[in-house]
Amino acid sequence: MAGRRTYRSRAIVLDRTKLGETDLILTLLAADGRQLRCVAKGARKPGGKLAGKVQLFCEVDFLLAKGRSLDVVAEASLVDAHRALRGELERVSAASAVCEVARLCCFEDAEDPFLPAITSRALAACEEAPDRCHLDLVDAAYCFKVLAHGGWRPELDGCCACGDPAAVRFSPLAGGVLCESCSRDVAGAEPVSPSQVAWLRALLVSTFDTLLAAELDEQTSVWLLSCAHRWAATHLDARLRAMEFALSC
Repeated sequence: MAGRRTYRSRAIVLDRTKLGETDLILTLLAADGRQLRCVAKGARKPGGKLAGKVQLFCEVDFLLAKGRSLDVVAEASLVDAHRALRGELERVSAASAVCEVARLCCFEDAEDPFLPAITSRALAACEEAPDRCHLDLVDAAYCFKVLAHGGWRPELDGCCACGDPAAVRFSPLAGGVLCESCSRDVAGAEPVSPSQVAWLRALLVSTFDTLLAAELDEQTSVWLLSCAHRWAATHLDARLRAMEFALSC
């Protein structure tokens, strides 16, 4: 790396793509909220010095060298491996959904310190969740919180078309809840109960600590995750495969 310009960045590993026989292309969420892409040479070699430090979900202090197209990992020091996520399919699935949304919401030229902070907390919440229902709750809350921060906050206080407080349906396409009359013109608007609307509000305003302590049943958690998936897929205009997998398990 001699002669190359280097810089340090703490980052979360969001995605990994194989390159050649032993290398990886990493997609990172930097501490300032920017997306970084870099090459980790030899990261797939058994026993390689980078192999255990660039796993998915890891928070790492990187020394990166500027490259022609992609930067190159010169050094990596593990900060938080989120070890409790390893070896358990449900937790890996939930953490993967968090990283998928983060990857779609961060950009190379846009700083946003909110995103790495909430992503780190969501990964920790995936470690702390007592059961599958609360893992779904963490994913749904993370999705709605991040998209609301980005400008896609659902309207939940009244019909998003006319303002009628008597909301009976929910539509990501329309932007939130709808009254019976307005929902007739919106394809795919799903019936929603007052308790379900209250849960959607809770996802937006409650801390992860509060949500992890909340009581809920499997039917509610699956519905909330499904709503989050449809909301994100609609407004990010992307297919969220990790969230689809979480819903299929």
